[in-house]
Amino acid sequence: MTHQFTKDDVFYYANFARIAFSDEEAEQYAEMLSELDKFAERFEEVDTTHVEPMTHPLHQINVLREDVPTEILDRDDMLASVKEHEDGMIKVPNILS
Repeated sequence: MTHQFTKDDVFYYANFARIAFSDEEAEQYAEMLSELDKFAERFEEVDTTHVEPMTHPLHQINVLREDVPTEILDRDDMLASVKEHEDGMIKVPNILS
């Protein structure tokens, strides 16, 4: 069953979103929301009796590897390749004042 949105509905929801509308805009959005609701109602006509519920439209396979700690980079080699470092940490320029 479609809902006919009114200007008051638009003002009600706009208040939650802290959006200001003129009367004319609210009327326009009420019409648009009513049309959108009418369009969405068409989805209820689709027969989904043999459709399995799903959480994602694409088949996904878990691609995570086993979590095993490994040495990936020697700290001294890494620090040798940076411009500035101090006490084992990389110095970077301030980006916030």
